[in-house]
Amino acid sequence: MADTMQFDLVSPERKLASVTAREVRIPGADGDLTAMPGHAALITTLRPGILTVVGPEGTADYAVTGGFAEISPEGVTVLAERGLPKAELTAAIHAEMMAEARSVVEAAHPSVVDAATKMLADMEALGTHMSL
Repeated sequence: MADTMQFDLVSPERKLASVTAREVRIPGADGDLTAMPGHAALITTLRPGILTVVGPEGTADYAVTGGFAEISPEGVTVLAERGLPKAELTAAIHAEMMAEARSVVEAAHPSVVDAATKMLADMEALGTHMSL
């Protein structure tokens, strides 16, 4: 088994990363997971959080607000609803994300209020993790 795999991260605005990775730590909607070379095929949804890529060149962190991750033995592709390098996440951007999440909770149908509230809590935790 190889010790590296291909990692690609894209958002609607831009391609954020296309690198060789040893592991990718993913904030999955059903729980965090780590994908490594040879991982079983899997598609998962993302929750707001920090996605970490560990590669031969070091570690890179990205803030993501949702989306999908496709994992295969050869690599990981993440399609993020919104994503940016950790260094680009400012307090102003986080406040904008929080306002969007609050409006989703306020407009949510009663049948999905719990899911929307969890998304809001995850978004708040993202800011706390980033010391914003």
